[in-house]
Amino acid sequence: MNAPSDISMKTDEVLRVELEVFRREHRDLDEAIQALEDKATADQLTIKRLKKQKLRLKDIIAIIEDRLTPDIIA
Repeated sequence: MNAPSDISMKTDEVLRVELEVFRREHRDLDEAIQALEDKATADQLTIKRLKKQKLRLKDIIAIIEDRLTPDIIA
């Protein structure tokens, strides 16, 4: 997984592409977790690791969205 090592050095266009990739990965993890939880013999350690990875992606997505959203001065 590509973590935004230095988000300030990336252009908005690159960040938008990365944002879509991270959102897709987040959805894929959600589906994988759901599929594992639906199985009666689900490996709880694997599910826990996937959930942790999903939370990490959620944090990265939030950071990129904050960077792309312009500040509005009220």
